[in-house]
Amino acid sequence: MPGLYLEEFTVGRNFQHTLRKTVTESDNMLFSVMTLNPQPLHIDFDFASKSEWGKPLVNSLFTLGLMIGIAVNDLTVGTTVANLGMKEITFPHPVFHGDTIRVETTVISVRESKSKPDRGIVELEHRAYNQDNVLVAKCIRQAMMLKRPA
Repeated sequence: MPGLYLEEFTVGRNFQHTLRKTVTESDNMLFSVMTLNPQPLHIDFDFASKSEWGKPLVNSLFTLGLMIGIAVNDLTVGTTVANLGMKEITFPHPVFHGDTIRVETTVISVRESKSKPDRGIVELEHRAYNQDNVLVAKCIRQAMMLKRPA
């Protein structure tokens, strides 16, 4: 299924993404090791067991990537030129091994490019929730999107 073109985004439109993922211990360990993040809260079960959480936390950058990734199939696959940036990234509640993540996205703004007539910029707010509908991550992302071919 192709992503949306610039003209298909309207301010205020909300997307309930159907793709979901249960985060595994392997996801967390592999991501942390691949990104050279030695934080013991993510990779050391003994250390994490003595923390206020009592168990390992999923790496927040994995959570951010998963949140954006879940939205790709519905919004930007094949129609995006590039991510331009992310801001106001928050993680109001930790993610743990075994949590199932779902994502919602709202279109905040849409504008045509001032320098390239074949594209524009869409600003999206992504929100990730666990299986208990607790907000675990949120960010605003700017994406450069193609216009529909003439």
